[in-house]
Amino acid sequence: MADEDESEGPVVELGEETPIEGQPLARVAARLTWPHEMSRIVEQEGESVVRTPSGPQTLSDVLEDVDETYFDSRQTFVDCVREVVGDGPVQTE
Repeated sequence: MADEDESEGPVVELGEETPIEGQPLARVAARLTWPHEMSRIVEQEGESVVRTPSGPQTLSDVLEDVDETYFDSRQTFVDCVREVVGDGPVQTE
């Protein structure tokens, strides 16, 4: 049987919680059904603020720079948005 000390694992302190404005793109994408047209996404989730490496932005502002008008899958949508906003650490205050 395993020793009790091994099952607890190491203690890791996470530090202070830093609030981050906006929500992850994956959360917004999960609320939609696929396939989807861009106009419908803007209609349903355009005012949602998403986290980006350059700071929070509304989804409608981000989608203005996307060339696609129809997304056949969630992954296609996420890939197109990430081409515009980038994929990196999100800035905090």
